[in-house]
Amino acid sequence: MIKVRNVSIGQGIPKIIVPLIGSTDSELVKEVHHVMGLKPDIVEWRVDTYAEVGNLDAVQGMLSNLRDILVDKPILFTFRSFNEGGKREASVEFYQKLIKMAIQSKLIDLVDMELFLGDDLVTDLVCMAKENGIYIVMSNHDFHKTPKKEEIISRLRKMQELGADIPKIAVMPNNTQDVITLLDASNTMKEKYSDRPFITVSMGEKGVVSRLTGEVFGSAATFGSGRESSAPGQIDVMELSGILNVIHKNLEE
Repeated sequence: MIKVRNVSIGQGIPKIIVPLIGSTDSELVKEVHHVMGLKPDIVEWRVDTYAEVGNLDAVQGMLSNLRDILVDKPILFTFRSFNEGGKREASVEFYQKLIKMAIQSKLIDLVDMELFLGDDLVTDLVCMAKENGIYIVMSNHDFHKTPKKEEIISRLRKMQELGADIPKIAVMPNNTQDVITLLDASNTMKEKYSDRPFITVSMGEKGVVSRLTGEVFGSAATFGSGRESSAPGQIDVMELSGILNVIHKNLEE
């Protein structure tokens, strides 16, 4: 379990993360006020959807505005690369500058780092995040398929070895068995290998069950949609919260 501000991740009901995906300052301000009304546990800024992402001063200014509005709500800062489902291409050099700026601003609480950026770059960014008290969500996304159970577990364990506070993997199922594979991998990770919270997601319509059953299979958080979803299969926050509470209540009985 880790505690980010007042949110305990890895304990009790899976925490709900809601993404902000507005492309302009005005859209983001409207969106964040709407999302605050949904009472998420964590707010993610998907900065790859931001039109001014190439301007680091604009990004930092918007981060400051979001911090003022969100007050004590944890902020997860994410630039999703184009190869892993993001909205724009970016060089490794730009990615590094952007993530370092966000970390050093100390306006965020968690930062997303993609596993396959390369071990040297990931290690460098992990060290900087830890020096600045920022938690690391290390991630991998496959929008085409679901790897074998052993590969899913291997990637999550590699993230732990590289210093992730919260390893995360999201995969696309092509059939029901793929969803079972993801859930089985999650359960084995929970039972045998995990020494910290992790997040696993089976995307798309077939994988919706994986977004609901984290408390059973081990996933510590789940993503819900605010105004719009940032990945296929995300559920409306209010519906998601209700289902998670029903499952939690019945697990306690």
